[in-house]
Amino acid sequence: MPMKQVEEAELAARIAFDNPWWREPGGIDKQYRDWPERDYLPSFQRLVTNKQVHRAVILLGPRRVGKTVMVYQTIQRLITEGMPPKKILYISLETPLYIGLSLEQLLSLFRSLHSHKSDDELYIFFDEIQYFRDWEIHLKSMVDSYKNIRFVATGSAAAALKLKSQESGAGRIYVAAANFCRIFALYKEGRRTS
Repeated sequence: MPMKQVEEAELAARIAFDNPWWREPGGIDKQYRDWPERDYLPSFQRLVTNKQVHRAVILLGPRRVGKTVMVYQTIQRLITEGMPPKKILYISLETPLYIGLSLEQLLSLFRSLHSHKSDDELYIFFDEIQYFRDWEIHLKSMVDSYKNIRFVATGSAAAALKLKSQESGAGRIYVAAANFCRIFALYKEGRRTS
């Protein structure tokens, strides 16, 4: 399948739009900052920032239960703790503009936009990775190739994603699954979860 031809400027504009912390002080959009932090956010952030184990972190769960919000809250914590905002990339792979592009191309564009060096510590968040064909092969390759980059992905087709992450081999992908249905139901009722 030939790659969809998209102007680099159009891609750069969309990526910048999806990463408002690059241009606005304070981090993520206010609507996400105002949401209460999930009780399991500290545990998730520890997985994301753990440099002892070089793996991607995959957050699985049904649609509309808060995976993206937790990713945004993790990004906010990274910024608050001193990570330069332009070293954090968020990409929603359900964005039609990205169809036909590889994960590697998106990473390369991000690195060139901000003149990142090969040894820069970066955080890359791929949201809804199930929309990307053969994602597990590409993500494994990127984890193996870029030792200073932490990769995080979310996905909604939990069973298929978990199977594919296990098949990718060599334990390079850590799957974090939470009981989102219970947590989301309690959140909707206005109760904090533990």
